[in-house]
Amino acid sequence: MHVITRKRLLEFSKKHPDAATTLEHWYRTMKRHEFASFPELRRIFPIVDQVGRLVIFNVGGNKVRLIAYSVYRKKRIYIRHVLTHKEYDKGKWKEEA
Repeated sequence: MHVITRKRLLEFSKKHPDAATTLEHWYRTMKRHEFASFPELRRIFPIVDQVGRLVIFNVGGNKVRLIAYSVYRKKRIYIRHVLTHKEYDKGKWKEEA
């Protein structure tokens, strides 16, 4: 998959260095695979949910939420937000769902 944009991962990692390794692993895994549908995505990432048009990844053992929009037919995933669990719970990201 083509990940757009890695910049959000790097910015979050600067603020939360303990998440850097996990986010890098997520990025590399996404780059190695092409997903044609949400069920295919779920085979590789079992802890992922779909909320409206967004996919929510539970990254780093329930510490980080990565919110993205996937265009399966074009093999692209757009990172919308990378949030701590506390930020995620506030729900502001739902305005895009």
